[in-house]
Amino acid sequence: MTTTFDPSATTTPGPAQRPQPDADVLAAVQDVARRSQRASRTLATATRATKDAALHALADALVAASGEIVAANAEDLSRGRERGMSEGLLDRLALTDERVAAIAASLREVAGLPDPVGEVVRGQTLPNGLRLRQLRVPMGVVGMIYEARPNVTVDAAGLALKSGNAVILRGGSAAASSNTVIVDVMRRGLESRDLPADLVQSIDGYGRPGGVALMQARGLVDLLVPRGGADLIRTVVEQSTVPVIETGTGNVHVYVDAAADVSTAVDIVMNAKTQRVGVCNAAETLLVHADVADRFLPAALAALGGAGVVLHVDDRAAGQAPESVEVLPATEADWATEYLAAELAVRVVDSLDEAIDHIRTWSSGHSEAIVTNDLAASERFVAEVDAAAVLVNASTRFTDGGQFGMGAELGISTQKLHARGPMGLAELCTTKWVVHGDGHVRP
Repeated sequence: MTTTFDPSATTTPGPAQRPQPDADVLAAVQDVARRSQRASRTLATATRATKDAALHALADALVAASGEIVAANAEDLSRGRERGMSEGLLDRLALTDERVAAIAASLREVAGLPDPVGEVVRGQTLPNGLRLRQLRVPMGVVGMIYEARPNVTVDAAGLALKSGNAVILRGGSAAASSNTVIVDVMRRGLESRDLPADLVQSIDGYGRPGGVALMQARGLVDLLVPRGGADLIRTVVEQSTVPVIETGTGNVHVYVDAAADVSTAVDIVMNAKTQRVGVCNAAETLLVHADVADRFLPAALAALGGAGVVLHVDDRAAGQAPESVEVLPATEADWATEYLAAELAVRVVDSLDEAIDHIRTWSSGHSEAIVTNDLAASERFVAEVDAAAVLVNASTRFTDGGQFGMGAELGISTQKLHARGPMGLAELCTTKWVVHGDGHVRP
């Protein structure tokens, strides 16, 4: 499965164009949302100790049910193979005992993070004596629509709980068996700590119509986050009446500058492309300065080809490929493609300006990296490349909430309002102003 980033796809339909869910499904999802609202109120005065204890209880419950979860996941993987799901997507879908343990560990890490709720963002005492504070507060009810990512089921629940929110999940058919078990385990874990099970709810049973109903539950759901391929994200952005934070596709570039250390650059490119291919922060295009191409590309293309990466290269890059490495001619479509697979587009450029121009044209605004020992080049790249994350001499695979010390993430926001980059606890909060007076009236 590949996705193509289309920067011109910005049309938003009017109300008449939005699909209308079945009335029964709409009523059922609205009931779920109302129960989420009621459940979220129990967290309004919950202490950090209460929330952290619940997170540890969820982690314990997941580990205890690991065998049940992995067995359910095997059903999802079997269906995925029958439907021709790519190896990259199957890897993203797959759960093992080790991965379940890692997911549980991420909940414990979230428990160890500071509680964002109640944090004073800013404040002052006005000349008239009014005391102002702007505080972080929960959103309320957060909806998630996502694909083939059972780990997101846990990450979303954990981050929502710690930040004082209830969460409604629509995880898609690819991970249906896994998500059913995971949600049930977490709901039991919440009840074991005397918290409402309805803090975590799934609407997977209502299928795609349920997702449409969730998108249109404005006033009941405070925030909606889509996470998945370009088509899913565009659908949610265009059809939702609930406020959306857009998590974008990852048409990610690594630029190897003229001043790059060749050995370091090969290591970074290999990690960015092959460490895990079916994820949004994996590299999809490699740009190489002409002055280093003859020293870098033979080694890099040999390593990539040896790792099974299909290489789509321009004419100048093809001229540097070892005879043992098979390459395909790159087309303009390759520059626009998020492969989510062991494929990479490769282009030789004549300057830093040309590399930046290419990225400006084709980037989805997720993550962009430069490999260089030239400080001036790195500073220009950082200043002129517009992306949620810009990395210097580091793999793009580090653009991740866990890697950034957030414990987990709800997704990588590629928009510019409210949240950008990995979305952790603070990004699931809004703010309120608290004003203290002493009988003050406005003159």
